[in-house]
Amino acid sequence: MSDDIIIVNCPTCGTDVEWGPQSKFRPFCSKRCQLIDLGEWADEEKYIASDVQITDSDDWSENQR
Repeated sequence: MSDDIIIVNCPTCGTDVEWGPQSKFRPFCSKRCQLIDLGEWADEEKYIASDVQITDSDDWSENQR
């Protein structure tokens, strides 16, 4: 096992974050940055692009195959 320290950038503010169990908000540097990111997803400022268009009126179920 390597003792290399892995450093990542906080996705919200860009601060260096050590990737390990001591960084409980990883990949974020803080709870604040984590909540900012969550808010952006909730406000649909961030999303995963898809070609599939699903609307609330679509008859959809996880059990359909």
